[in-house]
Amino acid sequence: MNIQPLLDALDLQEDAARALADDLRAQIDDLQTRLREAETHLEHLAITRTTVTGLADRLPAVAPDLPEHPDYPRILAAFNHTTGPLRAKDICEALGHELLPKNVEGTRAKLKRLVKLGILTEADTGNFARKQ
Repeated sequence: MNIQPLLDALDLQEDAARALADDLRAQIDDLQTRLREAETHLEHLAITRTTVTGLADRLPAVAPDLPEHPDYPRILAAFNHTTGPLRAKDICEALGHELLPKNVEGTRAKLKRLVKLGILTEADTGNFARKQ
């Protein structure tokens, strides 16, 4: 009996299996490299997040955009010079406006707008303070 054809067929199958194993090993090596790179990237992102959140309280607060009127920065400056709440009448005086009802009501409207923007608070009706 001649077993050479059987041995030749086994050689072909061994060669094919060896080639497949070599290809899979190469894929595994590539995947392991990509996995290490992804894990390193994740570690760097975690470090960055920790650093940024640790520094966030040291960054200056970004002031919201104020409406286009010259009184708004002056109103905020008046609040920077006081520790307690102010009324619209107090702000009128600080801005140098006459204490006429129209001026007080206009100032009150501006103060309410600053409350809506989250810059001021109105603790009691008519008493405005800088938001802490």
